[in-house]
Amino acid sequence: MAARIMILNGPNLNFLGIREPHIYGSTTLGEIEASCKALADQLGVSMSFHQSNMEGELVSLIQSAHGNADAIIMNPAAYSFTSIALIDALKIFEGVKIEVHISNIHARDELHRHSITSSASTAVICGLGPYGYLAAMLAAVQRLGQLPATIAPALHGLAAGGKA
Repeated sequence: MAARIMILNGPNLNFLGIREPHIYGSTTLGEIEASCKALADQLGVSMSFHQSNMEGELVSLIQSAHGNADAIIMNPAAYSFTSIALIDALKIFEGVKIEVHISNIHARDELHRHSITSSASTAVICGLGPYGYLAAMLAAVQRLGQLPATIAPALHGLAAGGKA
């Protein structure tokens, strides 16, 4: 059975491309979603992509992954630093959990340096910009034992596109 990946995005990520481009760049969330979809198609995995500004909705999405997803890739955004509810929900999910941050949170101001949600994650990727989502997808598929023998053909098409 093909891997099922749920990608979740927290508050204000719907304003990527506009919000603080000196930190987050000019790539929009829609462009990130399109790149993730292209990679999912090439890897033969299913993917769902969500964004919410509401903590409770993100908790519900994580809970809905139980039995419906093999991996969660999540950019909790501001909730990374505050949400016990997300930690508790992530701990319930038994699959692969990869936290993604577009910026290098460890090089940011004091408010943005310590992600508490990381404690419930299998792995954390930060500072790679939008490419972090693709790296997380590859890592999730590898962790699930479903990475194709060679990923070069899958990655070639994405590299040629220039986005993410």
